Amino acid sequence: MNLGGAGIGDRPWSGARKQLLRDSRNVPTEVLAAAVAQHRVPVLLSASGVHFYGDTGTTPVDETAPSGNGFLAEVCRDWEGATAPAAEAGSRVVLMRTAGVLAPHGGLLGRLRPLFSLMLGARIGTGRQAFPWISLDDEVGAIRFLLEHDRVAGPVNLAGPTPATNAEFTAALAEVLHRPAPFVVPAAVLRAALGQLAEELVLTGPLVVPAVLREHSYPFRHPTIRDALQAAVERP
Repeated sequence: MNLGGAGIGDRPWSGARKQLLRDSRNVPTEVLAAAVAQHRVPVLLSASGVHFYGDTGTTPVDETAPSGNGFLAEVCRDWEGATAPAAEAGSRVVLMRTAGVLAPHGGLLGRLRPLFSLMLGARIGTGRQAFPWISLDDEVGAIRFLLEHDRVAGPVNLAGPTPATNAEFTAALAEVLHRPAPFVVPAAVLRAALGQLAEELVLTGPLVVPAVLREHSYPFRHPTIRDALQAAVERP
């Protein structure tokens, strides 16, 4: 199981940071895929991201959709491509295109929850951009499901079954924290502060549908973004 890679939202994307994002994914994946092929390991689950699809606007995309445009889409294509030796050797390779994981500690909620608790929650830009998400329980559950179901191979979207926008995420988080979120962060401010990171990771996104998990009857524990946020907030 290959889940490595430097965080894509931790800091602005300088040239050196972009190279680190690529190398921290591609190099370990190439080494691991070669070892899987050499030792005839039967299955390799390898992480990827839903930003493989680029910005899809209001068009839902499942695993049959082609790769999109942008730096993150390129990173995901190369990351997935690095698993090729394992697949060519006959191993079952699952490419786990993961959405943003809503966990009780750390990650996105770790940064946003204190702001919302202080009544500083805010919609980003128009709020109409897709916000791909999955609960921590379903992220872990789906990985275990894929490990055990030997008929599943290729790309699998690890995303919640009810797509959401940034405005819907903002409203749901404000609701579960019992705080208002009256503000709007203008897109221009984020572009000035974070550049390309803001454009690809915050202001645009793919409207992802987990078709493969649905097809194989994966039982989502948290089917809506409110369910996922409530579970994260209630967990100690």
